[in-house]
Amino acid sequence: MTLQLFLLRHGQTEFSRTNRFCGEIDPPLNAVGLRMADALADSHGATPWTAIYCSPRTRALQTATPLSQRARVPIQIDDGLREIAYGDWEGLTHDEVVARYPEAYTYWSHDPASRGTPGGETAFKVAARATPVIGHLRERYEDGRVLVVSHKATLRIIVCALLGMDVRLFRERISQPVGALTAFEITEAGARLTLHGDVSHLPADLRALEGT
Repeated sequence: MTLQLFLLRHGQTEFSRTNRFCGEIDPPLNAVGLRMADALADSHGATPWTAIYCSPRTRALQTATPLSQRARVPIQIDDGLREIAYGDWEGLTHDEVVARYPEAYTYWSHDPASRGTPGGETAFKVAARATPVIGHLRERYEDGRVLVVSHKATLRIIVCALLGMDVRLFRERISQPVGALTAFEITEAGARLTLHGDVSHLPADLRALEGT
């Protein structure tokens, strides 16, 4: 029995395009992001999905909806899949944060896993709520194809957990571009990474964009 687990980062927003801290704030997809969502549905809509799980944030739901409609598989929302909260830094660029919070930025950047932003979450807190979601999926679906639609930091943390890596490495060792798919095969023996940061389902003009 093998579970095919696919992890999808939502499509582009104006905040991802301009590389702003974006966790709890809830921007919608921009025009490019909507095209990414449609491209995903065009490429994978005929796939026999067993289930689709999604963060409650608008940008994630907008990304999942076209595929859900095409595949006729309902979206199941799980709050554990929401993005890491950035507190006082929400909506700011890195340069703005460095200028306004130089000491806090230096402190956080040396260990973003165990040191949260002012008023925000640590990566360990995200792991504590996100990895149980994956554990639930592993228990509920012994086989089939399950899609999880979430966010950059949350997915990088989940990937670290599935690979048995130290969560402290989530920012420096794991990438997850907008609209990209990462996949694991999960058996009784554990999780094996089979695809990472794949954007082959996107049109060529959407595969290398500004931002993050």
